[in-house]
Amino acid sequence: MLRQKISFYLDDLATPVGKLINIAIALLVLASATSFVAQTYPIAEITRHRLALLDDIILSVFVLEYFLRLWCAEQKLKHLFSLYAIVDLLAILPFFLGAIDVTFIRLLRWFRILRLIRLVESRSLFANKTEDIAILFRILFTLFAIVFVFSGLVYQIEHLSNPKLNNFLDAFYFSIFTMTTVGYGDVMPISDAGKLTTVLMVLTGIALIPVQLGELFKRLIKTANQSDCPNPNVMQEVICSGCDLPLHDLDAQFCKVCGTKL
Repeated sequence: MLRQKISFYLDDLATPVGKLINIAIALLVLASATSFVAQTYPIAEITRHRLALLDDIILSVFVLEYFLRLWCAEQKLKHLFSLYAIVDLLAILPFFLGAIDVTFIRLLRWFRILRLIRLVESRSLFANKTEDIAILFRILFTLFAIVFVFSGLVYQIEHLSNPKLNNFLDAFYFSIFTMTTVGYGDVMPISDAGKLTTVLMVLTGIALIPVQLGELFKRLIKTANQSDCPNPNVMQEVICSGCDLPLHDLDAQFCKVCGTKL
């Protein structure tokens, strides 16, 4: 009973308790992302220490949530290899690899923003919205996630050796102009790892964005076709003497096709 209740609230966005839990998790994700960005700038050591402490607390919460979801899953093996579980695992790996490699850990933490995928994909979030808005929101999140993650990776790989990448904004600037193919050329990766990361960023954008845009366009075309079809419930059956069109709007005085008076 307890397991079912926990499982329900971890994925629920309809009840107040479910909303509170999921919004709190989303805010923790955003807080950790903001902390990572802030630490790329020259800040006071005491502030850096507090941000690191905040990150440790947030990471502990994510570890607890990960094992709660695993405990609640009926098919645990299937859950472990699901997209959501893999993203969650990427977010908490630093908790288990703390003593292995600092650089590797700092690369992993930028993936934490992907934990918002579960919230973005939730149907409950868009219960009162049209499907078009839901798809558009997912496209915008995909763009944001790609740019944010790869900006963090490029910064982490390049900032020690590349004088043009001193903080997150420099990396974000580079990512935006690379993704949009403008490529001013004033900021460039100089390491092999940085160049490979840039290639992966472009390929990821090419692979993901057109698919979602295609879904949005198909939805818009479908909506347009539905709006062009007459609805018998709001039409009157009056045959036009000019073109024989059988259905017209209830308040129509002239044929909408040929203009003949009805």
